[in-house]
Amino acid sequence: MAADERWRPSVTVAAVIERDGRFLLVEEHTPEGLRLNNPAGHLERGETPEQAVVREALEETARAFVPEALLGVYMARFVRPGPGEGGGAGAGAADDITYLRFAYSGRVGEPLPGQALDAAIVRTLWLTREEIAREAPRHRSPLVMRCIDDHLAGVRHPLALVHGDATLAAPRVLARPLR
Repeated sequence: MAADERWRPSVTVAAVIERDGRFLLVEEHTPEGLRLNNPAGHLERGETPEQAVVREALEETARAFVPEALLGVYMARFVRPGPGEGGGAGAGAADDITYLRFAYSGRVGEPLPGQALDAAIVRTLWLTREEIAREAPRHRSPLVMRCIDDHLAGVRHPLALVHGDATLAAPRVLARPLR
């Protein structure tokens, strides 16, 4: 990275949804094959993390998600080796991404009629913690299990902990030179 280049993590959101001792996960296509993940995705311009998690959960599960608490803010690094690197994380890696994840616990209703899943999502699954742990090699991120375990441990923070200022929704205006 050049000295004048600013490092920026990839900001994501995730929904942790428990019902009757089972957690709602998605099975999705990734460059590494089929993986399991919490319903999750990237924060988009102009939205708060809470708005993003509602949108992402709907897109990935076809269910309306109602956030009830912030579980936490997590960071993890993902390195995908470049061609011919044999798994090393050195220079030339195809991807070296640090994710900053806002995870929310909440509830969902039944699937909404006519609501399609994102193209990469194969299916949704309700799994117990033990079933999820057995599938650890197929987790999209090490944060899948961490978020579920924090949920089970009773970790909860108020939604108001993350404040989204009204300027987020304001239209982009280019600065004009002063005269």
